[in-house]
Amino acid sequence: MAAMAGLKPEHFLWRMEGSVALVQLDRPDRKNPLTFDSYAELRDMFRALPYADDVDAVVFLPNGGNFCSGGDVHDIIGSLVGRDMKGLLAFTRMTGDLVKAMLNCQKPIVAAVDGVAVGAGAIIAMASDIRLATPEAKTAFLFTRVGLAGCDMGACAMLPRIIGQGRAAELLYTGRSMSGEEGERWGFYNRLVETGQLEAEALALAARIASGPTFAHGITKTQLNQEWSMGLEQAIEAEAQAQAICMQTRDFKRAYRAFVEKKTPVFEGD
Repeated sequence: MAAMAGLKPEHFLWRMEGSVALVQLDRPDRKNPLTFDSYAELRDMFRALPYADDVDAVVFLPNGGNFCSGGDVHDIIGSLVGRDMKGLLAFTRMTGDLVKAMLNCQKPIVAAVDGVAVGAGAIIAMASDIRLATPEAKTAFLFTRVGLAGCDMGACAMLPRIIGQGRAAELLYTGRSMSGEEGERWGFYNRLVETGQLEAEALALAARIASGPTFAHGITKTQLNQEWSMGLEQAIEAEAQAQAICMQTRDFKRAYRAFVEKKTPVFEGD
């Protein structure tokens, strides 16, 4: 296992609060757009997380009042216009690899959304496990606005599972903005939080999760993702095997001893 507390990324901000990693894009003057480099560096960071024993949860924060304005118009879109098909597919696969890395990082991810979360920014929120937002959050899957299909980075697979097929279809066809209140009502956001409390609430939630049985949380995240493509009988069997694995952990024994002693269990993730 490796430690990631000392990570020094070039294209986003990273800091640790206990075993919770806090991530922020760092171009607040432009509402935090993504570039080729930040896409790749975020992908590589999430790919490394399964091997990090000092990170138990991740919080993706806004910066300067906005979450992420999607791909940078000049750095990315302007460049893509001149690429051939092979070059275009290399880019779209890389962006999809960021979502895959988030899904497979084995750490719960909390997205804390304020202001603009559009395009790939909306996708990052979508690919997180839990989403908090302020009433000022504006979320849009605006790919049709630039002449593209709504099926970007897994949106047509994931968004309907979160908010329903009809609602997802409306957002993906029109590219319109979903308000914070609408997002909460539709189930995209778990809850709304006032702007001044967003970071503290997201960190508190992530810390609460990180204080639990973190090995088991990794199993939960894996099953949440893998069971999408399973039938019910396959899922029940997969969960039987997963739970049997968790029953071999010291955390399972710690929980039993704490119950017997009428104490609160202290989990250590092994």
